Amino acid sequence: MASIRAHFDGKVFVPDEPVGLPPNAPIRLVLVTESDGDRPLLELARAAQRFPDDPNWPPDGAAEHDHYLYGTPKRNA
Repeated sequence: MASIRAHFDGKVFVPDEPVGLPPNAPIRLVLVTESDGDRPLLELARAAQRFPDDPNWPPDGAAEHDHYLYGTPKRNA
């Protein structure tokens, strides 16, 4: 599967870059709007905000993730 950028001119989709296809080649378009542009980390952060906090997770879970995931000694103990 290939991905290209395009824009909609009000009537048709116009590629913003060369597509390398012969004229009249059958394709399938899957539309993904880019409201945040090329900012996948921002989109991931916004998606993570939709999940509730886990009250069972330790408050130092991010800072001491190696301890909780792999059993290494705590760095800030």
